[in-house]
Amino acid sequence: MRILYLDIDTLRPDHLGCYGYCRNTSPNLDRIAAEGVRFDNCHTTDAPCLPSRSALMTGTFGIHNGVVNHDGFNADFRPEGRGRGFRSRMGSDTLPAFLKMEVGLHTVYIGGFGERHSTFSYYAGFREIHDTGRGGMESAEEVTPTALDWLERHGTEDNWYLHVNYWDPHTPYRVPADFGNPFAGDPLPRWLTPGVIEQQLRETVGPHGILEISMYDDHEDSRYPRQAGKVTDMEDVRREIDGYDCGVRYADTHIGTLLKKLETLGVLDDLIIIVSSDHGENLGELGLWSEHGTADLCTTRIPLIIRWPGLKADRVDTGLHYNIDLLPTLAQLLGKVPRKSWEGESFAAAIRDGAPTGRDYLVVSQCCHGCQRAVRRGDWLYIRTWHDFFHLFPKEMLFDLANDPHEEHNLASERPDVCGELARCYLEWYDEMMATQPEGYFHDPMWEELHRGGPCHAHGQLARYCERLGKTGRDWAIPLLKERHPEEFR
Repeated sequence: MRILYLDIDTLRPDHLGCYGYCRNTSPNLDRIAAEGVRFDNCHTTDAPCLPSRSALMTGTFGIHNGVVNHDGFNADFRPEGRGRGFRSRMGSDTLPAFLKMEVGLHTVYIGGFGERHSTFSYYAGFREIHDTGRGGMESAEEVTPTALDWLERHGTEDNWYLHVNYWDPHTPYRVPADFGNPFAGDPLPRWLTPGVIEQQLRETVGPHGILEISMYDDHEDSRYPRQAGKVTDMEDVRREIDGYDCGVRYADTHIGTLLKKLETLGVLDDLIIIVSSDHGENLGELGLWSEHGTADLCTTRIPLIIRWPGLKADRVDTGLHYNIDLLPTLAQLLGKVPRKSWEGESFAAAIRDGAPTGRDYLVVSQCCHGCQRAVRRGDWLYIRTWHDFFHLFPKEMLFDLANDPHEEHNLASERPDVCGELARCYLEWYDEMMATQPEGYFHDPMWEELHRGGPCHAHGQLARYCERLGKTGRDWAIPLLKERHPEEFR
């Protein structure tokens, strides 16, 4: 048995051809999807990068494992406490540890994620780790040679799991200049009109907003000319969208190189392939650009494609799933008993039998930029904001995703009945999470972030940002932000 996991950072499903995108960004991923099952409604439990991958690797929610932020106490896993044995669960219950111990696979990681966030527990369970050396600033041409070399030496051997991490869709958009721009003449997403841009310039503020794509200013790095510092017109919109889509296509091109090598080695036909990501990317939605700082659809929804030779191909599952559901799914497909620590639900029947699978609703979290939790149920998305990341988001937002996938029309005031029902779902989830906290823990880590003044990318920044707002003619927002965040000015 051989398994290849293609982990493509910041990959929006709706920017892939197999998910209906109008641009030709992903011919190789589309090929994999045509030979497997595509999951249309998979979400990460916790966004963005570190919380998402921590949840995936351990099969647990951030509210339980403690990793909800990029710094402070909640950027590290909670200690196991008195229940810890001679070895911790990290040595047996993570995704690679399970595949190593229960399935007998040689587990290999190629990438730089552990270095990026100093989260070396991420590597637990891997037999081999090839650190590509730039802590998440890698470009695909710096990752693929290591993967090709490993495949050349070991690809024809049996029983391996190879996890390859590509970063190219992640900001800053870094595709080398000689790749060109295959989308130069392609249409832009239809919802991004001059009117939308004018409205955002007039009405929105906040880090990674339309005039501060670099987070708190419009700085541009000459090393990354595809990445805009601000958006003021449709030419800037094209630079942003083309920059992101080139990142997707560039990663896809390198994946094509890996597939060709696997085909040459004669192991592609019986290879299990999993394609996914840690989160998506705001590309104008909710007023954010080139970032993943919300708990909305475009940030928390991730692609999931599973090609399992011998099972039916070219199918779509529309059920609601978390990324943590992957672990029990693999266990069931491989005839193994899931770990007791895992909190996911198997969707193996969707892959094995084509049966409908999925949850009634999902609750997803964001605690690195602002503090939000959202409920996805059917076509409704309800977002509750506790810390607005200085974007002046209302406390409640409600979107009809079937008719408004880019979240332009907040229906919370028009549909209080739906808000109430989804808030009830949130409380049901929250009660269950708090009642099942690990031994020795009695609090929600999100509240810890709120009590210290906000999460990693927000706390201590507002006074400086208000100075910029004054200098750039947006004084109207300053008293509103001061009223919301008085602790920033004490």
